[in-house]
Amino acid sequence: MEKYLTDLFSKQSYDAGNFFLIAGPCVVESEEVVLEVADKVSSICKRLGIPYIFKSSYRKANRTSAGSFTGIGDEKALQLLKKTGEQYGLPVTTDIHTALEAAIAAGYVDILQIPAFLCRQTDLLHAAAVTGKIVNVKKGQFLSGPSMKFAVEKIQQAGNPKVGLIERGNTFGYQDLVVDYRNITWMKEINVPVIMDCTHSLQQPNQTSGVTGGNPQLIETIAKAAIATGADGLFIETHPNPAVAKSDGANMLKLELLEPLLEKLVKLRSAVK
Repeated sequence: MEKYLTDLFSKQSYDAGNFFLIAGPCVVESEEVVLEVADKVSSICKRLGIPYIFKSSYRKANRTSAGSFTGIGDEKALQLLKKTGEQYGLPVTTDIHTALEAAIAAGYVDILQIPAFLCRQTDLLHAAAVTGKIVNVKKGQFLSGPSMKFAVEKIQQAGNPKVGLIERGNTFGYQDLVVDYRNITWMKEINVPVIMDCTHSLQQPNQTSGVTGGNPQLIETIAKAAIATGADGLFIETHPNPAVAKSDGANMLKLELLEPLLEKLVKLRSAVK
């Protein structure tokens, strides 16, 4: 594990041979949901020896419909993310959408996440890099794994070596995504940590209802294959009740299902190693 990651997890006790986990509700929708998820997932990860990063978007800028929920307010959401990290001793990540947001969000979180649709935006990557924070870049649904070396180079050339890549599938037709697991191997050849997004890779975008669909019943399949093919980390959005979640409910994992899934994945990781 890279030194910047071991430093990131310095407040946690974990098995160095494990994958790390990025997990949380898709968007900061309430303090109750955020703290419930952080409390439950941190407890599970502590028991299983999994390094854990809490994730939630402070604002959702990329929504299908103009009427979709975008957040509870930037300052309020960022303050809640900071509070969550401090209360549970966790590193925290959130996504940013413009260069201006990079410096703002960096004051509250440990990792800046670049959304897939924005992974080629040079000004955004540079702004994230110069904050000195870890920058995780989601691979665009329209890109190959090897092509992500250019996103990594933009960040590294700005003087920041702390970069990770997130695989989240490729667009297949108009309303589906598929995962090409060769991309995990190819992106690892760029010599950065590679993370599998097990929930967004199961989205069914561009629905006529204006609400993105999904196949959460396949999260376990995606996660197992990612561990088997060498992913360093897993990204899993989870919610106590996805049916009422205000964003991405159709592809999030129900919180009560996370523990048995992680138990299986830890065993699989041990077998693969």
